[in-house]
Amino acid sequence: MAQQTYYVRDTLAEQQPAPASTTGLVGWMRENLFNGPFNTILTLLALYVIYSVAWPVIEFVFINGVWTGDDRTVCTTAAQGGIQPDGWFGGCWAYVGAYLNQFMYGRYPFEERWRVDISAILLVLALIAVLVPNLPFKRWALLFAAIVFPVATIVLLTGGHFELGGFFFGLSGLAGLSGDFAFFADLAIVALIVAGAGLLAARATGSNPGSVVVPIIAVFVGIGVIMAIFAVDFGLAPVETAVWGGLLVTMVISVTGITVSLPFGVLLALGRRSQMPVIRSLSVIFIEFWRGVPLITVLFMSSVMLPLFLPADTDFDKLLRALIGVALFSSAYMAEVVRGGLQAIPRGQYEGAMALGLTFWQMMRMIILPQALKLVIPGIVSTFIGLFKDTTLVLIIGLFDFLGQIQSSFANPNWASPVQALSGYLFAAFTYWIFTFSMSRYSIYTEQRLHTGHKR
Repeated sequence: MAQQTYYVRDTLAEQQPAPASTTGLVGWMRENLFNGPFNTILTLLALYVIYSVAWPVIEFVFINGVWTGDDRTVCTTAAQGGIQPDGWFGGCWAYVGAYLNQFMYGRYPFEERWRVDISAILLVLALIAVLVPNLPFKRWALLFAAIVFPVATIVLLTGGHFELGGFFFGLSGLAGLSGDFAFFADLAIVALIVAGAGLLAARATGSNPGSVVVPIIAVFVGIGVIMAIFAVDFGLAPVETAVWGGLLVTMVISVTGITVSLPFGVLLALGRRSQMPVIRSLSVIFIEFWRGVPLITVLFMSSVMLPLFLPADTDFDKLLRALIGVALFSSAYMAEVVRGGLQAIPRGQYEGAMALGLTFWQMMRMIILPQALKLVIPGIVSTFIGLFKDTTLVLIIGLFDFLGQIQSSFANPNWASPVQALSGYLFAAFTYWIFTFSMSRYSIYTEQRLHTGHKR
């Protein structure tokens, strides 16, 4: 029998590279696209569908598209020396370029459009302040986004120098006041009434009166300071909202709706889950009413019917009416999204917070709401995206937003062609996709940054 020899290695074997078919792009495709007969067939079918849809779009937009010119004739095939002398088969982007300023600003005065540009820069800075985590001086950045940005934007876009008057049932009229003094007198009277009601509620519930009254007084003082700024004459020419249009109107409505709907939606969701019957009933009635009415009906009522219930000499701006209607409508939907997050929090979290002696608002602010809002980030962003796209409905009340401004440009015979509408709608679709896709990607980033063991 032959003698067997055994060897023992005194060093580790040299590591060999992984097979080329399991790494890189080839490995990813084998694992995700071609890992079986069924998935292979689906992949090939999907590639065929993508090719059938994408290639005509690429051909229309890029290959046959016309980018420069002064009128409709440049978009004809004959002008390009094509093989179809009577055809119109490429995107007329020269028309989009000629109307780009109108698509962005509407009929906003040309010499005042620098104010819109500055407002756009302030919006970008405000978004950076809110959306970028771990930003230096975060509190000051949030203060800028919450107060400085909206006040400065309103003054820039409208010109400021508002004429204030008495409101809240004309309470200041009892003292013979009028004009701006009446406004601040009414504001002080209402602040005292609300603070008194808050004081009574604090005593009834055993809460610290200062923790209730001081924030109320601070809010009304802030409102008075802001309105005083609006009354100052900054030397800017007034621009009526009737001449606003294009992307400017779309951004004003969507940003206002998004900014207002989230905090109001949170309050409504908390009110719907309140143990106090009156608060719960009012919240339920508000939410169910606004969720049961189409947005187009809300806009129509705010524009056509609401003025019928106001005094004859009341001038209620049409854009402001639309902003209020959109904000209330979106707040109701946001409330249901937030309520879903509140219901997903285990009861033990509430009991643990109460065992620590936390008040209701401390419990909500530090324990419950951070968890609930984190769970419903997809729903919140979906509501924001839907609101951004629903701004196109304001066309029914005579406000020309981005899409409405594109549609109004079709009436110009200088650019009339079979491809004019298709080119305009493709440009609108691409613009809306840029905004909505950005919101979607940021929501995914936020989910990944905040997940704490929930990700599977």
